[in-house]
Amino acid sequence: MEILMAILIGIMIMCAVYLILSKSLLKIIIGTVLLSHGVHLLLLTMGGLPKGEEAPPLLGEHSVNGYVDPLPQALILTAIVISFGVTAFFLVLAYRAYQELGTEDMESMRENEDYVA
Repeated sequence: MEILMAILIGIMIMCAVYLILSKSLLKIIIGTVLLSHGVHLLLLTMGGLPKGEEAPPLLGEHSVNGYVDPLPQALILTAIVISFGVTAFFLVLAYRAYQELGTEDMESMRENEDYVA
């Protein structure tokens, strides 16, 4: 299962890098979202996938042979919330840039002489 996840993570990060290197602002935002999802899957896979029966994340009164480490899950949950906030900020920033400049092409934004400091 880890091999399949590694291949999926590699494909997601490869697509994210391709989108981030494009000229369109919306493609760059989608690339950053895809990159964050790939990193979330990477953290989850590095935390260890349960084998066989689903193991409980916490130990009870009776000793359990195997359990899932809850720390990667907590880190991923925190990272999802942070990436949602960053994505919302990027979308508002892109909308405002489109309103001011009238384009979403990065090269056209660089060539605009009116907003150069």
